[in-house]
Amino acid sequence: MTDLLITARQLLFGPRDEPVADAAVLVSGSTGRITAAGPRTEVATQAGPGHQTRDFGDATILPGLIDCHVHLAFDAGADPVGTLRASDDPTLLADMADRARQLLASGVTTVRDLGDRGGLSIRLRDEIVAGEHSGPRIIAAGQPLTSPQGHCWFLGGEVRGSEEIRAAVRRTAEQGADLIKIMVTGGGLTAGGPPIWDCQFTPEELTAAVEEAHQAGLPVAAHAHGTAGIAAAITAGVDTVEHCTWMTRDNEVEIRDDLIAELVARGIHVCPATHPNWRAFAERVGPERAAHLFGPTRRMAEHGVRLIAGTDAGVPRTGFDGLTRSMEFLEHAGLSRNQVIATATVEAARALRIADDTGRLRAGYRADLLVVSGSPLDDLKALQDVRLVMTNGHSVGP
Repeated sequence: MTDLLITARQLLFGPRDEPVADAAVLVSGSTGRITAAGPRTEVATQAGPGHQTRDFGDATILPGLIDCHVHLAFDAGADPVGTLRASDDPTLLADMADRARQLLASGVTTVRDLGDRGGLSIRLRDEIVAGEHSGPRIIAAGQPLTSPQGHCWFLGGEVRGSEEIRAAVRRTAEQGADLIKIMVTGGGLTAGGPPIWDCQFTPEELTAAVEEAHQAGLPVAAHAHGTAGIAAAITAGVDTVEHCTWMTRDNEVEIRDDLIAELVARGIHVCPATHPNWRAFAERVGPERAAHLFGPTRRMAEHGVRLIAGTDAGVPRTGFDGLTRSMEFLEHAGLSRNQVIATATVEAARALRIADDTGRLRAGYRADLLVVSGSPLDDLKALQDVRLVMTNGHSVGP
């Protein structure tokens, strides 16, 4: 296959962190890998005879985006749980493939799926790798662990006691999962389930889950809204905390600086999984309540917690094209635009343990990249004007 030289006004997160002006990326047509990235004059000299060139003019080339928290098994409708439970596996898998294509078209070249039914995200991951579907790279958790009738029990991951937890982790690893997801606290999606501030597992049970997962070489993502659950997850040694809203009884907020310090010291990444329509939510609840609920993310950002981008795509009214709007919340929380882009590229790749293969535009890395009009360093909304998406060297879009 023919090599491709992609040129534009600017490149972000290339071999170094500094933006590169008048830039280019050379993609190998035979391997789907990046041959070179950097200044156009340097990269162009490495292009062999017969290569193709695509010049995007006043545009920006950057790594493909990473959505660190999605649920492909949910349809983002008003009742995603009901829709899932009414769908057989072949129907659900086909719908998940459609949602994966939506993500890719929006510029997302890697997703971390944090909860499905029957390991269907693992199956879809493998089918995309085999070329049966067009879609992003999937980092799949399979069925999340939860307590009996706990949060998302309907996905099939109910466990009770340390021995059942260890056995479930081993089964999930044998299915081919890339990580283990555990519902440390309750959640709003499960009717009649435990409140979001309540812990679902004992410290011993959480330790058993983490120990068994790490023994299998798998990281652990902890769904934890409540402050007590966040504390328990940190103590157990999880690798990422999802949501991390610091909720207590009656939906109040209790931010503990000692726990924030532990998140920083242990290098635990936090994915707020912010709804893409967060601005509308802020208008609905009013500025005082919004500041109260959004405050924890700002506090974590100020103290250097490693934040990563995610949407919780699939839950009610959270579609599969909203990552860039969700990222704008992180700018609202105090991150610079460059830092915000890092949460969905290089920092996200670190959290997902794929930073040696993607998240940057560097020789030898997968050609997972995005070209957008203008510069997202001037306005993050530029990320929504997609000119080209490439995943593993395969182009999507015009």
